[in-house]
Amino acid sequence: MGPLDLSLSQSFLFFSRRSYPPSSTQPPLLCLLGKQVTVPASTLAFNEQRQGGEAVGWKVQESVTEKVEKFTESISFDKVLYKQDIMGSKAHATMLAHQGLITDGDRDIILRAALTDLIGDPSKKLHTARSRNDQVATDFRLWCRDAIDTILVKIKHLQTALLHLALNNQALILPGYTHLQRAQPVLLPHVLLTYVEQLERDAGRYVYCRERLNFCPLGACALAGTGLPIDRFMTATALGFTQPMRNSIDAVSDRDFVLEFLYANSNTAIHLSRLGEEWVLWASEEFGFMTPSDSVSTGSSIMPQKKNPDPMELVRGKSARVIGDLVTVLTLCKGLPLAYNRDFQEDKEPMFDSTKTIMGMVDVAAEFAHNLARSNKGMPFRSSHDVVGKLVGVCVSRGCELQNLSLEEMKKLSPVFEEDVFGFLGVGNSVNKFSSYGSTGSNCVAEQLGYWVNKLKITTT
Repeated sequence: MGPLDLSLSQSFLFFSRRSYPPSSTQPPLLCLLGKQVTVPASTLAFNEQRQGGEAVGWKVQESVTEKVEKFTESISFDKVLYKQDIMGSKAHATMLAHQGLITDGDRDIILRAALTDLIGDPSKKLHTARSRNDQVATDFRLWCRDAIDTILVKIKHLQTALLHLALNNQALILPGYTHLQRAQPVLLPHVLLTYVEQLERDAGRYVYCRERLNFCPLGACALAGTGLPIDRFMTATALGFTQPMRNSIDAVSDRDFVLEFLYANSNTAIHLSRLGEEWVLWASEEFGFMTPSDSVSTGSSIMPQKKNPDPMELVRGKSARVIGDLVTVLTLCKGLPLAYNRDFQEDKEPMFDSTKTIMGMVDVAAEFAHNLARSNKGMPFRSSHDVVGKLVGVCVSRGCELQNLSLEEMKKLSPVFEEDVFGFLGVGNSVNKFSSYGSTGSNCVAEQLGYWVNKLKITTT
């Protein structure tokens, strides 16, 4: 069966499940013996008779109008699923051959037909015990599974970037806020690890979503299954699914896995939006906690003093787009009768858009984290070290604390000092008073850093 499996699994038509607009200038792809060639629409042979690019059944003897064709076409975005469609077709063809539903004679017919007519009627064999309904549902689950794997890698990359930023600024103290009012001093690593924790829960939602969608619809056919002796467990195993879906109607009639994926994207987008807002504030003159490098900032054509954190503003803004995609598909699925409905065509574009957007948001946030510098007043370290030493000397001679000095006395040693200096004096001792599990105390944060260094397998020097 080996040679048969090879020839059949690599000889099939892609997009056989969707309408092909006559007006299109790009004919569909044919994957023939591992090579891609273009095929005129006139040579296509599908499971149903086709007129004008649309499937024609016994009750429909005329082709649809051009306006209807354009309105209902989906190949413009279905093409995103072509790799998954090929995977599913190869697994299905191998199973059909294993079950004796495709014979050596069919193989010879296909090879001869490929040489003479770039595959005609024999291609119909591939659609044995398969409908466009279960085919597309399988393709979509495979695509979502691949996309989740990619997102998980990107989330870990962002977590690693945040952890490196925390490790490089372990002693930096910032004001912590409630109601956007300064509340208590906290360590910068404590703040950054907040987002690492949130991203870890986001990753968990993707993992859970992947586990729940990893069941195979293939073989459910239109909705009721088939009387042919197929082996659904064989195709499910070949495609890496846990097992076939138990109910054929459920297999083709629900998109809850899409909703769960979109919700995971939305939750991640909300966390990234909050991170974006935080960093936009921090980069402002009013906060001045950090300075993004030129490589992740834009300037102004009329205000040369500005450095705008545009990437994080868009991370904040694009979350609305991701949430909107979720709402679109939630509304789409509401009230649909069993089993398959053409409404499901409209679930692809929101899913593709949401996933592309969330991947970009994670990538840009990681890039931004790699290009941040602690903001300062512009005084070199050696100069600031000298000024602090003189301040300490004055306090020792007077027997007082730093916060007991007046601003005028401090300005005598350096004009850099402003009123905000009093907000930073003594905060180190205040921070270190926090000792409860998960708090902002130095020892507690060190424990949190150690946990994430081990979990993310970060090498520290």
